[in-house]
Amino acid sequence: MCRWRPEETRLPQPPGTQRTWRTRGSSVRRLETVEGFRRTPQSPKTVAWRKESAGDTIRAIYAEDHKLVFLQQGPLLLVAVSRTPQSAAQLREELLAVHAQIVSTLTRASVARIFARKQNYDLRRLLAGSERTLDRLLDSVERDPGALLLGAVRCVPLTRPLREALGTLLRRCTAPGLALSVLAVGGQLVTAAQERNVLAECRLDPADLQLLLNWVSAPAFAAGEAWAPVCLPRFNPDGFFYAYVARLDAMPVCLLLLATDPEAFHDMATCRRLVEDGMHTLGAMRTLGEAASFSNAPSATAPSYSVQAVGAPGLWHFLYKPLDIPDHHRQLPQFTSPELEAPYSREEERQRLSDLYHRLHARLHSTSRPLRLIYHVAEKETLLAWVTSKFELYTCLSPLVTKAGAILVVTKLLRWVKKEEDRLFIRYPPKYSSPPAASSASTDQASHNGLFTGS
Repeated sequence: MCRWRPEETRLPQPPGTQRTWRTRGSSVRRLETVEGFRRTPQSPKTVAWRKESAGDTIRAIYAEDHKLVFLQQGPLLLVAVSRTPQSAAQLREELLAVHAQIVSTLTRASVARIFARKQNYDLRRLLAGSERTLDRLLDSVERDPGALLLGAVRCVPLTRPLREALGTLLRRCTAPGLALSVLAVGGQLVTAAQERNVLAECRLDPADLQLLLNWVSAPAFAAGEAWAPVCLPRFNPDGFFYAYVARLDAMPVCLLLLATDPEAFHDMATCRRLVEDGMHTLGAMRTLGEAASFSNAPSATAPSYSVQAVGAPGLWHFLYKPLDIPDHHRQLPQFTSPELEAPYSREEERQRLSDLYHRLHARLHSTSRPLRLIYHVAEKETLLAWVTSKFELYTCLSPLVTKAGAILVVTKLLRWVKKEEDRLFIRYPPKYSSPPAASSASTDQASHNGLFTGS
């Protein structure tokens, strides 16, 4: 992978185009919001620039060991320049995540209005202060690729009775204008409660939830409470919710309440106190605190169980996404994976494992020749990837495991996941709260924001 250097030179900017540079310093990967190209000392050849026109869109350029992937979203052109094993489709998903992060701050309609008035506007003026949020998003993709690769969220492993009790608590602690309540710890979902009138016909997208979890992991939300507008691009890219964010009892447990009324701060604060008191009554604070502190890894999304819990010798790591949740349950797509332990304790080994998972995913989901099963013997490990109508699975095994042994390990893993599925995943339909009727002012404000137009 390429570390970008200060002595890089830019290619000439094409006439009549707007360019906003988004750099990540000396990161192993750099994503930029650009309208233009850049070249590096390793590939000094000039690239003929061709202005995009209707029906003539450049999607990717391959030059030696570099990939340039382009994504046009309204007036913004995003470009990923990479030397990693990621496919163009995977890099495009990262660019979509970056664009969604921008929209979550400004909304799509605001971006369109800005560039309609001034085509060469420098968007960095409005994004000032959000650099760390974008960096956390991209860093999380490198550290924990499962969420973006699988299009799913990770749940904190909890007993089903406790998770359901917490869901019941969220449904009872409600107020006028409250649309969605989310309880999370360490960047992982605990449970959520939706208000039927707002979200019953608009399933919360995992990409939106990942944006929220990344957003609330900012140091600004580390203590106390905060109130800020936020857009959910997959739900409605043109409207705002108003988010109340609080850390509960000085713990890493985060409560996120999304309201449709910009004046609902005090109502949300009252809900927070009720939730906090209820969690103390349930004894949930200690359990969730232990889940957050289980891993010593530096990742903000630390899983809370060891691969040794599976009881399958030779299994080093895995990613598992269930595909058999009934559609009428309308649950978020979910996945699970254990803590990264030896031999993946060091950062470079974790990155190497991430690269292996990206290669397997690209081969399974190839547009030209998709596969259902891959058995691959790498230099330091053996890998098996398998997708069926019931699950998508990526496993990393000891290099000493034979093909027959790999099948036995995977069989044991699938049995373990089946036994633990109520603890690892939310398997029941979403629970809806029934808040008091909102005032006409609140309803008018929500309609004005376009919150009820998503589908």
